[in-house]
Amino acid sequence: MSPIPFAVIGSGWRAEFFLRAAVYLPEHFAVAGIVSGRDADGRAALAERWNVPVFAAVDELLAATRPEFVVVSVRKEEIVARISELAAHAMPVLAETPAAADLDGLLQLQRLVEAGARIEVAEQYFLHPTLSAMRTLIDDGLIGTPRYAHVSIMQTYHGVSVMRKLLGIGFENATVTANAFSLPVVKGPGRYGGPERYEVIPAAQTVATFDFGDKVGLYDFADGQHRSRIRAARITVRGERGEVTPERADYLIDEKTPMSVELRRMDKGHFVNFEGYHHAGIMAGGRWVYENPFPGPSMTDDEIAVATCLANMRRYVEEGRSSYSFAEAAQDCYLAEAMDAAAATGKPVTTTSQPWSRPATL
Repeated sequence: MSPIPFAVIGSGWRAEFFLRAAVYLPEHFAVAGIVSGRDADGRAALAERWNVPVFAAVDELLAATRPEFVVVSVRKEEIVARISELAAHAMPVLAETPAAADLDGLLQLQRLVEAGARIEVAEQYFLHPTLSAMRTLIDDGLIGTPRYAHVSIMQTYHGVSVMRKLLGIGFENATVTANAFSLPVVKGPGRYGGPERYEVIPAAQTVATFDFGDKVGLYDFADGQHRSRIRAARITVRGERGEVTPERADYLIDEKTPMSVELRRMDKGHFVNFEGYHHAGIMAGGRWVYENPFPGPSMTDDEIAVATCLANMRRYVEEGRSSYSFAEAAQDCYLAEAMDAAAATGKPVTTTSQPWSRPATL
């Protein structure tokens, strides 16, 4: 299979994840071009760094290249306009998160989808190796029907998407209660490293409950937690027959026989293994519950998940099979907005079905 050509609109920190995927995995992906708002010197520096042509406008890109899809990785205030521009060219879009800055923007994109625009969203966290392994065990019915998910891993719509995927929730409505407060914590690293000094800062934290009727999600996140070296991610999913966490699964074989299995991470390159340092997969109970689809290159879990987003986008373009649709992304943003409203008012918020809602197809 030849590498699929794609283009990138944007040249910031997040856009680089998609560009690096093509560098790590040239047999899978090829960058046809980049559109950047930088000046001529900045565009020239980008072209030299990534060894791809860089353009000032979408029209210039599409006149000179033939990408199969375009990744849109720009500020949320700009993303609807960029997606709309590509939709006018009938170009499939893989949009970074969030797909829009507000509900009005989501509704505008929904109208584009209804008119035939092909939009997927690059929500990668549920595709991380650990979460993929947990989802395999849940999908296999090991713990029964998942009824409760405690998710403390990522902020707002990211955390909501993980919660929803783990519970098997589609577009069901929920009653959301939330509480927001602030607690002190030592400042941790940011996107570009650090911190440079010891500093105690306030960290806003939100704890919210999503009651879907027969399933409940608990969201818990504090600012900076996802990069903190002293705040661990916590995820628990429970069904009537057991529960699964990133470390283990505890479940019943029958009414008298409990079983516990470790989710064991398998990496190459340790000790006297000379296969190169990379993630191989995750095993539980003597079988693979996740295998890295891109073995070989040394990639972080987030880089593996982003590359999986690109591979899933290829499948969507070629076969029409969605991995994380605009509709799902819109629903997660909508649920996150309901959570923020509940925290701000101190009152429960009950969601209502939106135009993108449809029967769950996870």
